[in-house]
Amino acid sequence: MSRRSLVKIDPALPFDEAALFGCAVLTGVGAVVNTARMTPGTTAAVVGLGGVGMNSVLAAVLSGARVVVAVDLFEEKLELARSLGATHAVNAAASDAIEQVRQASGGGVDFAFEMAGSVQAMELAYRITRRGGTTVTAGLPHPDHRWPLQHVNLTAEERTVKGSYVGSCVPLRDIPRYIALYREGKLPVDKLMSNHLRLEDINVGFDRLASGHVVRQVVML
Repeated sequence: MSRRSLVKIDPALPFDEAALFGCAVLTGVGAVVNTARMTPGTTAAVVGLGGVGMNSVLAAVLSGARVVVAVDLFEEKLELARSLGATHAVNAAASDAIEQVRQASGGGVDFAFEMAGSVQAMELAYRITRRGGTTVTAGLPHPDHRWPLQHVNLTAEERTVKGSYVGSCVPLRDIPRYIALYREGKLPVDKLMSNHLRLEDINVGFDRLASGHVVRQVVML
């Protein structure tokens, strides 16, 4: 293995907790702090509350957002997001979901994060972003899926649309930083742990993940 792919971490950190600081933390937190560069007092919405999206909620709260709107199809995930600091929760299936977010944020959010990996989620995220705001996506939908962007709206409202790949992270820099924030109680990623699995139960874990009812799972050998 290349030494550039290895990151030294605090040896006191239990392995199951260390395992959380992989893709989901890097992507979700990094999208907020690196790609969007959120500042205190701004407003944010996170569309899609899987492992990546929940970490974006944590990062938005950490960044001092005055409004954090969590958007998902599952009520249990919306409740978890509230417990993590989201100020509002909106079910994406609601016919007035966009209006709910706009009302909660005073006309639209400064930053919307699409973390579901679907064109429908990206459209929702864009429509809840205010004039002059930024829509960030870390989603990886099928290459054939296209998102129709209204060109004149992008220009007239001076919008920004950004892609975020693995949270624009530098692992050697960001993993120790995120772990330090966790150890200080400022980035409680352990609250996202849905359950532990034995290796022989890996297929059960995939089924739970596909159902959309879990956030993070760790396989214990």
